[in-house]
Amino acid sequence: MSNIRECLNQPDVLVSDGATGTMLQLAGLPHGVSPERWNLENPEAVRMLHQSYIQAGADIVLTNTFGGTHIRLEKDHLGEYVHEINLAAAKLARQAASDKVFVFGDIGPIGILMKPYGTLVYANAVSAFQEQATGLAEGGVDAIWIETMSDLNEAKAAVEGAQQATNLPILVTMSFDTHGYTMMGIKPEKAVRELWALGIDAVGANCGRTLTETLAAIQEMRRTLPEAVLVAKPNAGLPHIEKTDKEKPSEVVYDVTPQVMGEYALKFKDLGVKIFGGCCGSTPDHIRAIAKALKS
Repeated sequence: MSNIRECLNQPDVLVSDGATGTMLQLAGLPHGVSPERWNLENPEAVRMLHQSYIQAGADIVLTNTFGGTHIRLEKDHLGEYVHEINLAAAKLARQAASDKVFVFGDIGPIGILMKPYGTLVYANAVSAFQEQATGLAEGGVDAIWIETMSDLNEAKAAVEGAQQATNLPILVTMSFDTHGYTMMGIKPEKAVRELWALGIDAVGANCGRTLTETLAAIQEMRRTLPEAVLVAKPNAGLPHIEKTDKEKPSEVVYDVTPQVMGEYALKFKDLGVKIFGGCCGSTPDHIRAIAKALKS
């Protein structure tokens, strides 16, 4: 693959992968267990998930490290293995991707509110993100993707930590899931201005409640800062409980079909996004539909 920064300057849209956690749960990961644990204990399942997205047409796979800071891993008594887990995750993704698909190191929120709303100190957040990004970079990722952020200060801490750890490209997406705002009250206009000023390579939106709300966030970012490189990775809609068989347990089903996801991919493309993929509830079938829509 060529350099990701070069690709972001090309007219084509790169296809990212879909959900990780929900897909690993379908593969047998028990509820309440950190998906990152499987990087060490069930690496083949993680590798197969990456391969399924690559076979579906993804140009990018994200490492299984959304909760990979030592603070978040400590909830599953894995804090002391933070470097090992992130290193292993990057290597697993690289094994699946070879040199034909980009591997992005995935960094999600720590899961504790930052001061003054909570107890997380900015400097401690920077240190945790730096530690995670170091392991990902050593494992051979092509870029760092910081995602699903609600607090702008935490997003900035993640960028600072990643920049201290590596010179790799950095992308940041926030989740606009509260009537056009993030959970912490940040609007797309403020997010794109302040994050782009940090010298990152791309900014955008991921997760969220609906495709239309994520699309609206990208529209606002485009209007606010036309020169910004934008990316999007929305959920496959909202989940609901569905019981199809009296003999089987109820299933969590997301309401956006692969066909609809493919149709929306073109709407995001019209706004100039350079990367489009799926977040929660998105399966290889969703990514296959996206790839077909964007590459046909």
